[in-house]
Amino acid sequence: MTTSTDVRPALGLDRAALEARFAKSIALAERSHALIPGGAHTYAKGDDQLPAWAPVRVVRGDGCTVWDADGHAYVEYGMGLRAVTLGHGYAPVVQAATRAMQGTNFTRPAAIEVEAAEALLDLVPGAEMVKFAKDGSTVTTAAIKLARAVTGRTKVAVCQQNPFLSYNDWFIGRTPMDAGIPQQAVADTVAFEYNDFESVLKLFDDHAGEIACVIMEASRGSDPEEGFLHRVQWLCHQRGALFILDEMITGFRWHTGGAQALYGITPDLACFGTARANGFSVSALTGRRDIMELGGLRTDQDRVFLLSATHGAETHGLAAAIATMQVYRKHDICGFMHRQGEKLRARLSAAITVAGVEGYVEVLGRSSNLVFATRDRAGRPSQAFRTLLLQELALRGILAPSLVLSFAHDDGALDRTVAAFAEARHVYARALEEGCPDGGPGRWLGGRPVQPVFRKRA
Repeated sequence: MTTSTDVRPALGLDRAALEARFAKSIALAERSHALIPGGAHTYAKGDDQLPAWAPVRVVRGDGCTVWDADGHAYVEYGMGLRAVTLGHGYAPVVQAATRAMQGTNFTRPAAIEVEAAEALLDLVPGAEMVKFAKDGSTVTTAAIKLARAVTGRTKVAVCQQNPFLSYNDWFIGRTPMDAGIPQQAVADTVAFEYNDFESVLKLFDDHAGEIACVIMEASRGSDPEEGFLHRVQWLCHQRGALFILDEMITGFRWHTGGAQALYGITPDLACFGTARANGFSVSALTGRRDIMELGGLRTDQDRVFLLSATHGAETHGLAAAIATMQVYRKHDICGFMHRQGEKLRARLSAAITVAGVEGYVEVLGRSSNLVFATRDRAGRPSQAFRTLLLQELALRGILAPSLVLSFAHDDGALDRTVAAFAEARHVYARALEEGCPDGGPGRWLGGRPVQPVFRKRA
C-alpha cells in the first residue's frame, strides 16, 4: 500500500481541541443521556453509532447539508436512516404539509385520507387497499397479524440477513437484545437464508402446517438471484402461507413502485415507510383486498383489529406523502439517485486504489443505497477501522454512517465528499501500515469503536 508523505492527523485527537470544537454538541449529549435512555429515540442514531471524536448534534438541515449545534456544516449521507429521498426541507413537500396544518386531526376521517390512498395505490402494482400508520414496525406487525388471522397459524419465517423488521417481540426476540420478551415469541419466529430457496423449503418441511407467512426485504443491496422471490412466493401459496415484502428501504429507492415493481412480483402484503413522505411520519400497509378487508367493515369473517392509531392519518403527514409522490411522477428520482450513486462509487473506488487500500475499504450495495465495508490489516471486518473512517470523514465535513444519498446530492456534494475521502484514505492507510497489537488503528483513533446496535450489554 502507498501513503501520502503529508498525512494530516485526525483533527480531533487533542482532547482540548475536541472539547472546544464540539462544546455545544457535547453539552447536549450529556443532557440527552440524563433525560432519554440511550440519549436518542432511535437506536441507530445513538452515540455508539458514531465516533466519540464526532459527537454531532444536528440543529437543522437543508438539501443534503446539516448543521450541528456548534455551527459546523456537513454533507449528510444516510438521510434520516434512508427516510429522506428528496432532501431536507424540500420546499414543495414542506409547503404542502404547512397548508394541511390548518387542522391536523379530526373526529371523523379527513378527505385527504382518500386522496393519499388513491395516490399510493396508483403507484404500487397489485396493491388494492392501504392502511396508513406512523412507523414501519407498526405496519410489519399488522401484516403478521393479518397473516395469522388468514391462516390460523402462528409461526413467522424471516430472512436471516434482514437486520431490522420490527421493534416488536416477534422480531427483536431473535436478537441479542431479547430482555423482556417471552420465549414463546422467540419460538414462533424462524429464519431462512437470503437467495437460498432450499433453506426456505426446509423451514416449511420442518414446520409443516405451522408457518403463517414469509416476511422479507426483496433486496438488501444486490439483486435477488433469478427466480428466488417468485419461487418463495410460489412455495408460500403451495403451503398455505402469505408472502409479505418489507419495502421500508427499497420503496422509493429501488423504484417508484417499490422493489416489487422492479422485480416483477406482487406480494400478498407489502409494508412501506417514511421515504413515501420525504421524512414525515407516514408508513403504509398495502395488499390484496380480500386480506386487507379483514380489518374493515365489509367482511363476513372474524374481524381483525388491524391498525387504529389516533395520529395514524394526520393531515400534514399525508399531505407531505402526496406532494412527495407528485415529485416522483414529475422527476426520475430513483434514476437520479442511481446515477449519482454510480458516480460516487466510481470516484471513491478510484481514491481507494490510489491510496493502496483496496480490499481494506470497499463501496458496496445498490447505487441508490450505498454502504461501505472496512477491514483491518488481516483483512477481517473491523468496527475500529470503520470508526476511524467515520471519524476522519466527519472531521472533514462529511457525515456518512452510510453512503445513502438523495435527490439533493448534486455534483458539488459529491466533489466535497471525494475531497474529504481523499484525505481520510491516507490516514486509514497509515493506520494499517503502522499496525497495532490488537489489530486496530491504534493512535489514529480518538476513542472507542462504534458498536453493533444489537448487543447484550452497553
